[in-house]
Amino acid sequence: IANHLDRAVLSLGRNPLKIFVQVNTSGEPSKSGIDPSGCVRLAEHVKLHCPYLEFSGLMTIGMPDYTSTPENFRTLSKCRVEVCKALGMTEDQCELSMGMSSDYEQAQRESFTRKKKSVTETEKGVDPVGFLTKLGITHKAFAQFLRERYKSLKDLKAEIFTRHLNLQEMASGFEILGTHRHKEHRVDYMDWAPGARYCALVGDFNGWSPTTNAAREGLYGHDDYGYWFIILEDKLREGEEPDELYFQQYNYVDDYDKGDSGVTIDEVFQRANDEYWEPGEDRFIKNRFELPAKLYERLFGPNGPQTIEELGEIPDAETRYKAHKELHKDDPPSNLPPFDVIDNGKEYDIFNVVVDPAWQEKFRNKKPPLAYWTEIRKGRKAWLKKYSPAIPHGSKYRVYFNTPDGPLERVPAWATFIQPDAEGKQAYAIHWEPPPEHTYKWKHTAIKPPKSLRIYECHVGISGSEPKISSFNDFTEKVLPHVKRAGYNAIQLIGIVEHKDYFTVGYRVTNFFAVSSRYGTPEDFKRLVDEAHGHYFLQFSRLGLLVFLDIVHSYSAADEMVGLSRFDGSNDCYFHTGKRGHHKYWGTRMFKYGDLDVLHFLLSNLNWWISEYKIDGFHFHSLASMLYTHNGFASFTGDLEEYCNQYVDNDAVKYLILANEILHALHPNIITIAEDATFYPGLCEPTSQGGLGFDYYVNLSASEMWLSLLKNTPDHEWSMSKITSTLLGNKNYADKMLAYAENHNQSISGGQSLAEILLSQGNDKAPQSNELLVRGSSLLKMIKLITFTIGGRGYLNFMGNEFGHPKRVEFPMPSNNFSFSLANRCWDLLEKEGVYQDLFRFDKDMMKLDKNEKVLSRGLPNIHHVNDTNMVISYLRGPLLFVFNFHPTDSYERYCIGVDEAGEYQVILNTDERRYGGQGIVKEEQYLQRTISKRVDGLRNCIEVSLPSRTAQVGVQVKPDFENMKTVFTLGRSSILIQRTYYE
Repeated sequence: IANHLDRAVLSLGRNPLKIFVQVNTSGEPSKSGIDPSGCVRLAEHVKLHCPYLEFSGLMTIGMPDYTSTPENFRTLSKCRVEVCKALGMTEDQCELSMGMSSDYEQAQRESFTRKKKSVTETEKGVDPVGFLTKLGITHKAFAQFLRERYKSLKDLKAEIFTRHLNLQEMASGFEILGTHRHKEHRVDYMDWAPGARYCALVGDFNGWSPTTNAAREGLYGHDDYGYWFIILEDKLREGEEPDELYFQQYNYVDDYDKGDSGVTIDEVFQRANDEYWEPGEDRFIKNRFELPAKLYERLFGPNGPQTIEELGEIPDAETRYKAHKELHKDDPPSNLPPFDVIDNGKEYDIFNVVVDPAWQEKFRNKKPPLAYWTEIRKGRKAWLKKYSPAIPHGSKYRVYFNTPDGPLERVPAWATFIQPDAEGKQAYAIHWEPPPEHTYKWKHTAIKPPKSLRIYECHVGISGSEPKISSFNDFTEKVLPHVKRAGYNAIQLIGIVEHKDYFTVGYRVTNFFAVSSRYGTPEDFKRLVDEAHGHYFLQFSRLGLLVFLDIVHSYSAADEMVGLSRFDGSNDCYFHTGKRGHHKYWGTRMFKYGDLDVLHFLLSNLNWWISEYKIDGFHFHSLASMLYTHNGFASFTGDLEEYCNQYVDNDAVKYLILANEILHALHPNIITIAEDATFYPGLCEPTSQGGLGFDYYVNLSASEMWLSLLKNTPDHEWSMSKITSTLLGNKNYADKMLAYAENHNQSISGGQSLAEILLSQGNDKAPQSNELLVRGSSLLKMIKLITFTIGGRGYLNFMGNEFGHPKRVEFPMPSNNFSFSLANRCWDLLEKEGVYQDLFRFDKDMMKLDKNEKVLSRGLPNIHHVNDTNMVISYLRGPLLFVFNFHPTDSYERYCIGVDEAGEYQVILNTDERRYGGQGIVKEEQYLQRTISKRVDGLRNCIEVSLPSRTAQVGVQVKPDFENMKTVFTLGRSSILIQRTYYE
């Protein structure tokens, strides 16, 4: 049933359908619903295998013959606990309903009498300080801050609902703002500019005239909130007659539609009158002003009363109605709906107009007459024959404002395609409305998020090997196959959102709804995402990649001619005024998160990238810049007081909570990643428990630690304790951590990648070159392996670092004479035998380790051996044993490491293997080791391993085979079969 329903919703082309799983809580086979033992399986099937169904909760149908309704409710509650645990949901996300039962409230009361309190927000799954309670943290000031923030968030939502129907509408502004093709042969444009006095659209389609296409005066041109509305009517071609209907609609996708079939409008309307409307029923539709006109004439016409006295006292409604009934009692029967008035005699009762039940049922059974409307709709060819587009595809345009400071032209804030640097001239938007044959057709469906993330961070512009800006198509054809071959399951794209200056790497965003035109068109980017989702590797195996976008909502570029700064001539449109409106050090503009229209813009922007481009997640860049008025440039001691003082921007925190709530509600599979150097408390906790709702957070300390050790600390002085504590990050959220040894920040504009630090000396032809090369290669592999395996459920690698790219990234800028020599990747190094191919082979096997052994998705590691003197680290993660020897000179022949389970361990990854560029000191025949019954590191058994210096090994406990060896002991009359533990 679920599968059929899923396909039905897909065929209708509608949004996912919310469904409930009905549970038979009575225990009687005759009752409808699934058995409680099977509800988890059905809910899992719906959530995982039916993308067009949205699992919303559990229900049972309450019937009069149910003898224990409270017991049924308790059974349903237990089912919810099991389902939420299996699906990874919070209980407030799984609704409970007892359907038609009138005893539902009573069942709740009787089920929870021990609590002796009414149903509160906490019982509904909301606790503003829930995560503090869970972690056992007691801090009165911060707890009070969370409670006040929760109340403030409720007030904010109430304010939102005064202007928007729901939060989905709040986050769907892109459906009406910007330029949109209307069905009635026109283009509508809407934008927000509260500081403007006049608004017009100018472009090459109207000779850049500020008067041809302007907003009308009054309500139809702009509203009280500052939204301007402009209609651009398509131009009637010479020799063509206007449409007979002023509301004639066109289908711009299909060449022909029903209105092209030759049936006249009069015939369609006559058939609607004959088939749909009852006789006389359309009288008031055709003559809608008949009644008010007669009333007006009666009151104010020449025969009406001339004074208040002549008007007299107006009778009450009951008297007037009775007089009307008496007047018309002898009227002939009519087909019009029979109405009557009832009065229950209560003080608060209003005279209720009721209709005959039989007629009402007849009316309700009628379907809306939409079919008659669609029958007059014409196709694309008829539109192009009669009209020329008011603003053709590819037209250049800007928005013109008249402000208190004079006229100005701006790039529209909601434009989807921009030319930010038009050969030294002012930037402009490009109207993007390609014909159907040039519109990209999506081929692949969404991907189920994996339990662990292996993210490949990319920049499209520098992804080529030539000294130029690469395109979306180049990336799709050349880089995506490499990412799949390397074993990653997600890509993270930086610099995609439009930005004026290429050297800013895309972090000074100017146009939030536009893909960067320097890489290609919106259709090219759709192809990139679609190919990433559904690229078929080795013909049959689909190795789909998730696509994450690095989103910058923490600040915006300060450019006025192309960005949002002083968009409507005022200084407080999208941003704060004064010093608070500017980043303390970077000069960028800071958003005014407390403004509803700014929230509308930002929330809609997130939803836009998912709805239009099918993005799978967001990496929220530099949250510290927005969370604090000091932009994160302050010393933090970890005291909770620092996260609730006067420097915290509470509006920014509420925006992030709203963003996560809305994204996860509209798109349940979306993934949000927080980049916050201060690690704000509750960053990855559910919003219902006082958290901000992110799925992952980035451990920024790890890359800084490795960089500091390599540059400032001799190899023999490295602290193993510091390495493990830094890599583990916040222990309370280690399973939510995304770790990386290095990302793009380390190798951009003057920085150095780890490979450049470790391998640059080894590439010289000096006598000691080989020794330095071995050191660099060994450390690079160990650093990657321990960072990859010791942390949470995510790992990130920047493009090229998987094979130790020897050069840093430096974008073209004035300091290097705008050179592209370092703004690319040397992919040709992978074609040559040597250190780069060895490193790539190791990185690929490291990814394969997670794919085969599920390393990242397992529980947190048990770090049981950290020896600063010997410089050895060892930990267990599931059945896997990891051992690292960071000592630069000392090797250990039989080093004792504690293990919990007795048996044999097989080495499955060794950084010192020759195929990885190692020396191959440990031979393959030494890969299998048996445990010794000796307590070491607090564990019952130990294993003696050979540990050459600067090497690491991964071992797995070999699975027991109980079928191979059996021993039978006979004791008297009893035979006991003992299966001796045997390992393959």
